[in-house]
Amino acid sequence: MIKNILLSFSLLLFFSCYQPERNCKDFKNGKFSFSSTINGKEETTIFIRNGKNEIDYFNGKSDTSSVRWINDCEYIIKKLKPKNKAEEKSIHIKILTTSKKSYTFEYNVVGDSKKSKGTAIKIE
Repeated sequence: MIKNILLSFSLLLFFSCYQPERNCKDFKNGKFSFSSTINGKEETTIFIRNGKNEIDYFNGKSDTSSVRWINDCEYIIKKLKPKNKAEEKSIHIKILTTSKKSYTFEYNVVGDSKKSKGTAIKIE
């Protein structure tokens, strides 16, 4: 009985201390792909992040945003030339986990509590 309690406690302690891998610095620069479902259709955005800028390519058009890193795993993007009120709003992105070639993140409009999740794949 005591053996089972000790084993259970050990396993609980082991799994409660688990931290997902977050090598965020590996994803500060590069070329990435992100897919999401828009109106029932899967759409892909390619973006290149280098230094303080990010260029997004979507449906044959490009857009440039500024990038401001809060810490190694969180940053804010803001379109440099917004075309409407919605595009004037900044987006907060937080990297949750990383792997060798991808990262999972959550994002939301700054000031909005509704968050979405996605995965970006590093292609270069």
